[in-house]
Amino acid sequence: MAKEIVRKINLQIPAGKATPAPPVGTVLGPAGINLQEFCSKFNDASKDKMGDIVPVVITLYNDKSYDFVLKSAPAPFLIKKYAKINKGSAKGANEIVATITKEDLRAIAETKLQDLNAYTVEDAMKIIEGTARNMGVAVKGVNDAELAEQEKEAKKEEIELAKREAELEAMEESAKEEAKEVEVISENKKDEEETEN
Repeated sequence: MAKEIVRKINLQIPAGKATPAPPVGTVLGPAGINLQEFCSKFNDASKDKMGDIVPVVITLYNDKSYDFVLKSAPAPFLIKKYAKINKGSAKGANEIVATITKEDLRAIAETKLQDLNAYTVEDAMKIIEGTARNMGVAVKGVNDAELAEQEKEAKKEEIELAKREAELEAMEESAKEEAKEVEVISENKKDEEETEN
């Protein structure tokens, strides 16, 4: 009789560095998994990927047993690794923070192919390219012109925004000055009325 799947748990753990401490312990402890045993098995299985974040899918069965499958590192993690950056652009495609080569793109696509909805490396490259673009990472020789144009437009927008902010500040200053003048006039009127009485 086949074992019945009770639950599937997805985690992302640094390769070779799983410990029973949180987040692993917090998620797997209540599921009734022997934490020390899981950590040892995971660390052995992922030691060749040291330095990477490894997604793992843990399947729990009704007889309290489990098994797990290691996936390839997340695409954004691999893009940052190849681009040698800590984080992507806060402005997405409107700000280029790094560049990778077409060879880097192919290497990432080959790594991710098994986990992507793509049949060929070329299709996988298009998916990874889109992710890279959204992170502000350009691919040399693929989307240079388009990204340069986007960056130019973003700079133009920034200048416009700065101009509008300056105008707004000037209007606020002007309003403050007018408010002070009105205050002075009303103070003078009050003084005149008190003098008349």
